[in-house]
Amino acid sequence: MALIDIGDLQLSGDSRTKQDALFDAIRDKIVAQLWGKGLKLPSTRKLAQELGVSRNTVIHAYEQLHAEGYLESKAGSGYFVALELPDQFVATANQFEAPSQPIKAKDHSRAFSPGVPDLSEFPTQKWQRLLMRHTGRISLLGGQDIQGDESLRAALASYLATSRSVVCEPDRIVITSGAQQALAIAALLTSQNDRRLLMEQPGYAQMAKVLKLFNFEQIPAPVRPLLGLDLDVVENSEAEAIYVTPSNQYPLGTTLDINQRLRLIEWAKTRGGWIIEDDYDSEFQFAHRPYPSLQGLAAKTGHDQHVIYVGSLSKVMFNGLRMGYLVLPQSMVAEALTLKDALSGDSPTHTQAALADFVAEGDLVRHIRKMRRLYKQKHQIMVTMIERYFSDSVEVISQAAGLHVTLRWYGGISEQEWAERASTYGIVIRPFNYYEQFDEAGLRDWSGAVLGFGNVPIDEIEPKICTLAELFKS
Repeated sequence: MALIDIGDLQLSGDSRTKQDALFDAIRDKIVAQLWGKGLKLPSTRKLAQELGVSRNTVIHAYEQLHAEGYLESKAGSGYFVALELPDQFVATANQFEAPSQPIKAKDHSRAFSPGVPDLSEFPTQKWQRLLMRHTGRISLLGGQDIQGDESLRAALASYLATSRSVVCEPDRIVITSGAQQALAIAALLTSQNDRRLLMEQPGYAQMAKVLKLFNFEQIPAPVRPLLGLDLDVVENSEAEAIYVTPSNQYPLGTTLDINQRLRLIEWAKTRGGWIIEDDYDSEFQFAHRPYPSLQGLAAKTGHDQHVIYVGSLSKVMFNGLRMGYLVLPQSMVAEALTLKDALSGDSPTHTQAALADFVAEGDLVRHIRKMRRLYKQKHQIMVTMIERYFSDSVEVISQAAGLHVTLRWYGGISEQEWAERASTYGIVIRPFNYYEQFDEAGLRDWSGAVLGFGNVPIDEIEPKICTLAELFKS
């Protein structure tokens, strides 16, 4: 039962009596539909106390509103805004209409939505127990350290060292509200002298939004299908910072090998610049062992002051977690905390505490191992079904990694038309031009699309690929 908070309800001094003033004030709220149909009004005693009037004043005002059709009375329950108002006050078309039914949330996790993990496989009961473990801690209810929970930072430092060869101490980690905030802070940290930044093209659209918001000049760093980042363009650029997804380039699905990573580190060292390393999908490599992080390689030669490492656990665990982190050169930590303080303040405390336990007690590693096997199986099925139902019409150009496959084809249906057709069947196809920030779609002689398979049940992959093939060819 939805209750009305009287909020700014005020009695006008123009009315003859307080009863008339209260009647007019409530009627105006109802007629303007600021108090929605069916909502419960405060009790007569409570409203009298709130407004500093006698209870009889409220009772008589309610009774008059009920008599004139603005309120409905339910025995033992109180007064409610009438579902049908008097004819002379029927709302006009441009007035707000409160929804009679709950608003249905848009489904962002439909079949083949990119970037969505298998949510059904997450150990929700374990996660709930960890949250409950910390719910009663009064110390977590107040404001917390802007940098993030110390135990979480310690757990992440250990995990990143063992899994990604990241070299850092907990005091170099900053917890953020998702990778998106981490990317924003990282970009701003590199912009003290120059707001130009090399951006993978095609590249991660969310990073492009960050750069646009903060008025960065985006300089394209071309990524070629099956070949990867064009380092010659990077080395000849005058920019001092670059954003890269070296483990599984999004969306083309290429990777930077050891030699390419060392070459990029040398560029940053020579330029005195920065690499923003978004270690996207590094946990899920199916064809080969993952390469060490750029940050770890740079640390071996004493040059990790040129690398800002960005990570997120949302794709590993679940999207709604919204928990990311930065691994920073020590010289950047203070400025990063100033930026985070301005953008959001501290991060959700109970979630951090539960996540610290999830990482430290080994649950994160166990979950990643299980999901790596599952995603490898899903990827194999995706490729097999695409070959079966599309034959030579399309090709998979992304590596065996991550939670998506990238398709390329020549001629035939357009990216947008295929995506629109698929949408009518509840299937998401991400047109390739979504990832292009420099209007280069017209320069391509091929079309492309990205299909995310993370949240698609194994037994649904074949029928949905079959449907997509029929839509593609029809």
